[in-house]
Formats: sequence, C-alpha cells, structure tokens
Amino acid sequence: MIYDILIVGGGPAGLTAAIYGRRSGRSVLILEKEGYGGQIAYSPRVENYPGVGSVSGMTLSEEMLGQALGQGADTDVGTVTGLRRDADGIWTAETGEGERFMARSVILAVGAAHRRLHLPGEEELLGRGVSYCAVCDGDFYKGQEVAVAGGGDTALQEALLLAEICSRVTVIHRREQFRGEAALLRRLRERENVDFCTPYTIEALHESGGQLSSLTLRRATDGEPRELAAAALFVCYGQTPATEPFAALLPLSEGYADCGEDGVTGQAGLFVAGDCRKKAVRQLTTAVGDGANAALSAVRYLEAWA
Repeated sequence: MIYDILIVGGGPAGLTAAIYGRRSGRSVLILEKEGYGGQIAYSPRVENYPGVGSVSGMTLSEEMLGQALGQGADTDVGTVTGLRRDADGIWTAETGEGERFMARSVILAVGAAHRRLHLPGEEELLGRGVSYCAVCDGDFYKGQEVAVAGGGDTALQEALLLAEICSRVTVIHRREQFRGEAALLRRLRERENVDFCTPYTIEALHESGGQLSSLTLRRATDGEPRELAAAALFVCYGQTPATEPFAALLPLSEGYADCGEDGVTGQAGLFVAGDCRKKAVRQLTTAVGDGANAALSAVRYLEAWA
C-alpha cells in the first residue's frame, strides 16, 4: 500500500500530525520504534497543557494515540534507517527490521533525546526527583532544595526559574568556568538562595521511599567527595536530535532540522515536526503545534501534486 502520509515518530508531534492528516481525508501510517507518546509518556504529571488540569504523561499519550486510531490512522513498529524518493515522487522508508513502507509524503517527527547522566537508578528515579525540564516539573518542588547540573545557557536559565519557587538551588558544574551567558550567571550570583558547586561531577543518586533524596558529588581537582541533599535534580546537558539517519536530506543546524514552523524541508514531500526541528522552545504544546503545521503542509503538497 502507498500511504498519503507516512509519519516517522509517535510522540505528540507525530500523533497530532496523524490526527490532522486523517481529518483532511488522507491515509496515514505512524511508524514508531519504541513507545507512543515520546518523552512526555515518562512524566508522572502534566499540568501545563491547556484544558487539562492534571494528567499523567502516560494517560495523555494513550488518549492521543487513541484519538489518532479513532480517526483511522494505521500504526506499525519499526526503526527507520533510511528514506529515498523515486522518480515518480514516491517515498520509501526502510527499517532496521528489513521492512519497507511507501508514501507520497513523509513527516519526520523523530524527536530529540535528553543527554543522560548514565548513573545507576537514573531511569528508576525519572519523574521521582530526576528531571530534564524545570519548566515542566519545577512546580512539583516548590519550597524544596533542588540541584541543577550543567554549565550552559539552559542550565543557568533553569536555575533562575527554580530560584523563584524553590528554597535553595545548587548549580553543579564539572568546570570552574561556565559556558553560559555572562548576564545569566551574574543574575544567578545575585540570588541569595543559589549556591554553586564547581568543579564537581555527580557520582551517585540516592533515594528514600522511591524518591530522590541526595547526591554524591566528587570534586574534579582532587577527588574529594561531597554529599548534597536534594529533592530534585534537573539535568541540563542538552539534547541529541534523532536526525542522523536523514542527514543527507535535511538542512541541519547542530543536528536539528533547520526549517520553519510549516515543517517544509526543501525536499519535495518531506516535512519535519517536533523536537527534532530547530526552535527556541521545546514543550508539549510546541510539539503539538508543529504536528498540526507539518500535516497541513503535507496536505497542501498532496493537493498540488494530485
């Protein structure tokens, strides 16, 4: 079967694109390599999505998938390792499992993965004290002592946000010097409830009752250990977009697809949506907006092609 729209990735952007594609009367296939919902599925509570007071990320993901399926979208499991377009304008997606799927247009909603600490217990404590987004989860730790790991702009911005609502924020960086903007660092140093722990690395995570309770740190200069109490750790080491298999087809900037909000890539019939796209803000709401825009761009392309 040749689909009208093939969507690579079943996160919020991909699922929204599927809903909009089906509502436009187009046949849609979603290819997902792991679990539907993307990173939001791991969030214990989502409280910043308009119209939804509070819901678990898993429940929200299931609702979005159910809506896409209810609209008539098809799904399959596979890791897309390559894309090619033939002389007739048909795209073929090849998977690592040896399957091929064909479509008249493709939306890449492959997302971006947060860089991890790679420490024992990190996955188990995700949503229970370990977070990669203060905008998403900071409110859950109001009035508590928290830590931020990282030395770039994102880490400094997250620390400033947390300093407004948490009793104390400790910024942990492996070097003495920060890479982030000097103005951000100056604002942080002016805050009485912000401490700096440099040059230290995080060596271990400790829990109590299933929640993060403290960290073991080690000073880079002499190996001296330090224990730090923390109700939450916000890891700000950046993200890695999953665009590598499609690098030859996309205009890239630091690995992200350098495309506008319409998702147009410059390749006929190929669009991008979600966190794999270069943009200033990566949130659930912006992913959903990207999915809608990319789907409507694909529909306009199909209308012109027909």
